[in-house]
Amino acid sequence: MGKSVEQEAVMSAKAGEPVLGRIHSTESFGSADGPGVRYLIFLQGCNMRCRYCHNPDTWSKEGGTLQTPEEVLRQALRYRRYWGRNGGITVSGGEALLQIDFLTELFRLAKEQNVHTTLDTSGNPFTREEPFYGKFEELMKYSDLFLLDIKHADSDTHRELTGHSNDNILDMARCLSEHGKPMWIRHVLVPGVTDSEDALARLREFIDELSTVERVEILPYHTLGVFKWKELGIPYTLEHTLPPSHEEMERAKRLLGID
Repeated sequence: MGKSVEQEAVMSAKAGEPVLGRIHSTESFGSADGPGVRYLIFLQGCNMRCRYCHNPDTWSKEGGTLQTPEEVLRQALRYRRYWGRNGGITVSGGEALLQIDFLTELFRLAKEQNVHTTLDTSGNPFTREEPFYGKFEELMKYSDLFLLDIKHADSDTHRELTGHSNDNILDMARCLSEHGKPMWIRHVLVPGVTDSEDALARLREFIDELSTVERVEILPYHTLGVFKWKELGIPYTLEHTLPPSHEEMERAKRLLGID
């Protein structure tokens, strides 16, 4: 059986070589990507091309700074005194699952230091095929929380929005639920794109199938990253789309059953 697209895309370490991660950037004091105060690690590389992405500079798999898990954790631990009881590290991207070997080793070392670990992911590389699935099962052992960004409930619309289907992403949510892994579901509200009543109702129905969702968050679309598209020479197709109003956010919260 040939490798899936997802398997071919994953940047895995070769046998006998040190595990290195391509680090795009870090933030010392994050407060919106998991519980408490967190050290944020953004990894380089993403397969999806979301029309509203605010970090298109993370798409390339060739950029970033190469570092070992030990180096990254050592840098993070400098800020541990600020984390309190609930904080820790959050790894985001790009798409961190493309560097699953590095991610797993980083989280394994973090758990040795009793550090809370959170993965912020869109789930695009997920597959139940090997070798990815075995690696994902290992990753789950060291992951305290998953922040899963579901771009759209409809697979065809998801493909139009990101360039990829959401079938395997929804399957990843089911997998996390099956394994009892806590998750937060996140959804970016883009007026005229992701905010229809039908789409939000379908998302709510899907969430209700899961048993380990601790929180559902609606993130408002914003234009803070548009300048990056221009710098990279990439056409931005949502140039005339405005961020959602307070009323639009409240409507979406009601449809998703968020208090």
